[in-house]
Amino acid sequence: MRSETTASDALPGDGLIRVGAILFLIGAVATLVTVAPLFLGTEPFPTVSYLVSMLMGVGFLVAAAGVLRTIAAQRRQARAATRSA
Repeated sequence: MRSETTASDALPGDGLIRVGAILFLIGAVATLVTVAPLFLGTEPFPTVSYLVSMLMGVGFLVAAAGVLRTIAAQRRQARAATRSA
């Protein structure tokens, strides 16, 4: 049997996990671009590029918050299921 997740099955933290992953990827690409001039021997990028690379850590924290929200929702569902049984 194949298990598929639909929009109605989405847990509260799923959106945070997606947003966190996107922010992390943007930050990772910005970090690679920011570090590239060090290896290429060119002029470093402006400070804004270093600030954009900080999104990698922000994305990680947002995704972690989403995971914790999902865990809490699953625990609530499990407790509700054991009480009704």
